Amino acid sequence: MTFSKRDFLKLGAGAAVGAVAAGAAARAEGAAKAPETLTGLKPITGDIQPITVEERQARVAKAQKLMRDEGLAAILIEPGPAMLYFTGISWWRSERLTTVVIPAEGDIAVVTPFFEEPSVRESMSFGEDVRTWHEHESPFARVAGILKDRGLSGGKIGFEDTVRYFVVEGMKAAAPGFEITSALPVTLGCRMYKSAAELALMKKANEITLRAYEHVWGTLEAGMTPGDITSLMGAAQAALGGSGIWNMALLNEASAYPHGTSQPQSLRDGSVVLMDCGCAVEGYQSDISRTFVFGTPTKRQRDVWNTVRRGQQIAFEAAQVGAPAGKVDDAVRAYYESLGYGPGYQTPGLSHRTGHGIGMKGHESVNFVHGEKTPLASGMCFSNEPGLYIYGEFGVRLEDCLYMTDKGPAWFTEPPASLDDPIGKLG
Repeated sequence: MTFSKRDFLKLGAGAAVGAVAAGAAARAEGAAKAPETLTGLKPITGDIQPITVEERQARVAKAQKLMRDEGLAAILIEPGPAMLYFTGISWWRSERLTTVVIPAEGDIAVVTPFFEEPSVRESMSFGEDVRTWHEHESPFARVAGILKDRGLSGGKIGFEDTVRYFVVEGMKAAAPGFEITSALPVTLGCRMYKSAAELALMKKANEITLRAYEHVWGTLEAGMTPGDITSLMGAAQAALGGSGIWNMALLNEASAYPHGTSQPQSLRDGSVVLMDCGCAVEGYQSDISRTFVFGTPTKRQRDVWNTVRRGQQIAFEAAQVGAPAGKVDDAVRAYYESLGYGPGYQTPGLSHRTGHGIGMKGHESVNFVHGEKTPLASGMCFSNEPGLYIYGEFGVRLEDCLYMTDKGPAWFTEPPASLDDPIGKLG
């Protein structure tokens, strides 16, 4: 199996490399067999409605209002989810700068290398101001020209925290009259609260992943490696219409480590199978974890699984409008500690946060983590994944994503009812 960047982020580079080396031949066989198992799986994305130009323009207008409230003259956005969110431009980061300038007043503008202009324009949803630069020229001079043409000679320019150092330094040199500050109050102030159209795309992505789990659960066989299983899962999500697919499968003792181990693993009777998988639809993500037992579960496996399922429900019930996000993590951890797990992040127990924000990125702000004071509000979306990990034995993680409504939380996918019926259903 070829690991994507997301695979390495999920597994850890060492675990991913070890997994590649441990079972290459078996994974290749699993990948070859995968299409044979896909009978009946057809794309379910035919009814999706992409984000409209009007919604993107409304996002820019909201951003401009937030910029004025925050005292920002403009924000600069590098390629990535934020650029796609506001403009529809799907691009990548390289040593050649492409950036979008959103001024607090006036039209947006794009700076890109001369030879990239036709391709950039092809993906633009709206806007006409595209300024190009040649290889011997400075892109930052083009940005400074945009600011001047928008009537700006000074003030604050906002950058997200992922903007690269050379971009910040380039702007300091090209526009010394401006102060560099954070754009997160603006970009998060828009992206944290999903619209009905965004929620619909996320629901579709979650539906694809859940249906793929149902397919894979019915095709597990003794002797399979993690690569065999992820090949099946990836093929199923692709057949159902998902893109940007990523998958992880941990077997036996490896399931006790949230992002795996480099030790060889294979499926045998009584194996715990912990999977963490997702995909995207129109750039919007799913993230679902399931834990199965291949064969007959032991009492201990059932008890731990049931405890995690109860922890998931406690988190869901704690996620109420107006509550600080950190209280969700606190509620789960208090329940686990009452049963002798922990305390805190210690193992056996829950060694990571209870959940994370999700949207166009698999991990977005804010998180269900101790100390997070951001109040929950309608439109926010989170994973809910309070696993339990017992080193030397096994781990259990159940993860379903939820979204906040005016009346409280709602599931994208409902967690499974029991270890004997381990898939769940659509919310």
